[in-house]
Amino acid sequence: MRSILVLNGPNINMLGIREPAIYGRETYEALLAYIQSAADALGVQVECVQSNSEGALVTAIQQAYGRMDGIVINPAAYTHTSVAILDALKAVALPAVEVHLSAVETREAFRQVSYAGMACEKTITGKGFAGYKEALEYLAQKS
Repeated sequence: MRSILVLNGPNINMLGIREPAIYGRETYEALLAYIQSAADALGVQVECVQSNSEGALVTAIQQAYGRMDGIVINPAAYTHTSVAILDALKAVALPAVEVHLSAVETREAFRQVSYAGMACEKTITGKGFAGYKEALEYLAQKS
């Protein structure tokens, strides 16, 4: 069975409260249930980690080395600022997919650069929770 780390960065734990016009009214707990249901349907194991701390996300990526088969990452605000997350993804060299709930490419200019995405095989934006399912499907089919 494939094992996939699902990482969520800052403020994702505030789903349902934070800017619902952009991120929707579903909660983080609902996202976790959605991810688990998608993983179960695909026959993959998931480990979900959310942190508002850049260092904790880097540590989670490093700890995936030798344990996980792939990474789904929504670096959230760290998308546009974290060379440390980019370097950690490059170091472990696991297949990774970047996911964003919103269509970041249509938002503010500063959101147009993704450091984490430079180490990802695929980026999925603007599909809400369904983006996570798409990312899991992509990683599940990799041999």
